[in-house]
Amino acid sequence: MQIRDLPYSDPGDPDVRSGPRFLFWLGRNQLGGQLKSLSWGLLHQLAIAGLPVTVGLAVQAVIDRSGGRLALAGGLIVALGVLVAVGDTMLHRTAVTNWITAAARVQQLLARKTAELGSALTRRVAAGEVVAVSTGDVEKIGWFVEALSRFVAAATALVVICVGLAIYLPSLGLMVALAMPVLALAVLPLLPRATRRADEQREKAGKATELASDTVAGLRVLRGIGGEELFLGRYRRASQEVRRAAVRSARMWALISAVQVLLPGVLLISLVWYGATLARDGRIDVGQLVTVYSAATLMLFPLRHFEEIAMAYSFSRPSAQRAVRVLSLHRSAQEASVEKVTPTGDLYDPATGLMAPRGQFTAVVCGDPDEAGRLADRLGGHAETGEEDDQAAAAAPSVLLGGVALDEIPLDAARTAVLVQDKDPVLLSGTLRELLDVPSSGLVTADAALEAAQCADVLSALAQASADNDGDPMRTRITERGRSLSGGQRQRLALARSLVTDPEALVLDEPTSAVDSHTEARVAAGIAKLRQGRTTVAFASSPLLLDAADRVVLVHEGTVVAVGNHRDLLRTEPRYRAVVTRETDDEAAAADTASGVGDVPALRSDDVPAMKSIEEIEERA
Repeated sequence: MQIRDLPYSDPGDPDVRSGPRFLFWLGRNQLGGQLKSLSWGLLHQLAIAGLPVTVGLAVQAVIDRSGGRLALAGGLIVALGVLVAVGDTMLHRTAVTNWITAAARVQQLLARKTAELGSALTRRVAAGEVVAVSTGDVEKIGWFVEALSRFVAAATALVVICVGLAIYLPSLGLMVALAMPVLALAVLPLLPRATRRADEQREKAGKATELASDTVAGLRVLRGIGGEELFLGRYRRASQEVRRAAVRSARMWALISAVQVLLPGVLLISLVWYGATLARDGRIDVGQLVTVYSAATLMLFPLRHFEEIAMAYSFSRPSAQRAVRVLSLHRSAQEASVEKVTPTGDLYDPATGLMAPRGQFTAVVCGDPDEAGRLADRLGGHAETGEEDDQAAAAAPSVLLGGVALDEIPLDAARTAVLVQDKDPVLLSGTLRELLDVPSSGLVTADAALEAAQCADVLSALAQASADNDGDPMRTRITERGRSLSGGQRQRLALARSLVTDPEALVLDEPTSAVDSHTEARVAAGIAKLRQGRTTVAFASSPLLLDAADRVVLVHEGTVVAVGNHRDLLRTEPRYRAVVTRETDDEAAAADTASGVGDVPALRSDDVPAMKSIEEIEERA
């Protein structure tokens, strides 16, 4: 795999049983690149290992005053120099390719998992951790994959050199061969502590990143309540903990580096002293001493790869573990191999008894907003969050669309059939035309969706802000998350985007919570008109939206307890009236005692548009 061929057509099915297994899987899937890097690394290392032999021949030729052997040694040195340059260049090229392609594979796997889980991802894993995995952790994992082949080449070169020296000059070669394993493995006792400190540093850095991400996301709220200094202090303390952990980790790695400098130095000093003694006694030639000394000196370079691979593994193992934590997440049920079709029909939840008939506008009232959000996600086939919820989701029956379980159809088909708009939808940066350019049935135009969502004032504001685009609001750029718009404007644009998609079943969680009552009544009428003949479910407690629905369902403690239209339920169902009119228990008891449930007057359809607030509806009720 070359960089120019990225991205992968299929990044593969990773081994997510553990961090080390995931690293092994990455290396195995890059076997071709690893072998290329290993081959060039061996050429580079062995060419360097050959230099001491040629230098020793040259020195001995000068001592023996042999011009022919000196010329031959010089030619060999030039040839080895060329091989060193070529090997080093190609080794760097293939190693960087392995690094980038491994990082790209991990990023594609993370992107695929993010698309698969959707909004459930950040509820199961902190947003800061996801950011840390997709940025810094990906680099650490790529570093280990890249360093692996260079380490194998260096280790192979060390073995070859030690064997060669033992054969070439046993008196000194055996000394070097016996010392090399000690030098290479001397740092092993220090690695567990260094790894623990590196893990601690990465954990604290991940928490600091998570805190920073959450602070930035809620900056506007923090400014509104004056909490900037409080969170700034928290981040300052978190960053100082990261700094202290990094210093402690660096001290340990500095100690490892010192050991790898001290012990080879002791070896070289002993080698020179003993070799000089042998040369003085005439037992070896000067050229042989130079050859062994040069070889031992150059062996310090491949020894550095032992330290690097230890550092790379220590940093990449926790990074791989975090990546595995994200990649191991899955839906609550296994998808079956069925034909890729979009089912149609009634939307039914066996767990709660909620039925949304095909082609009707169904409003759902829940006393608990969190319960409403969970039920909305469930209707869309989204996985529950947390281990306990995973077990509950596995035991609960799947939501049915036209009698077909959503968990038994491919994920993309399920998402096409049922679209869930969260309570707090996100607007991505880009122009309004790009925002509304989403996969859809093609039956609903952008203009119709914008009109139904009552976005006329939003279009006017965007037109005024688009002086460079001839006043065309569709070409006006929307900032990240729509921060330049009000909450109500963002909510209506997100609703228009959902309406353009035109799914078989559209699930809306509080779609009008951020708009005034007049706009809310028009939005409710627009949804009902545009979605006529399509299944629509809206979780809400606003009387204006409830009155526009074809049928209203009351869910209490996870079970459907009443079904009807808004006005009938308001008269006959105390629990429904308590949620819709925001009655307290005392007020409900007083009302029942004074006038009885049946005395609540009905709302006339011509009264709804004229009401200025929910408080008026409460008073009329």
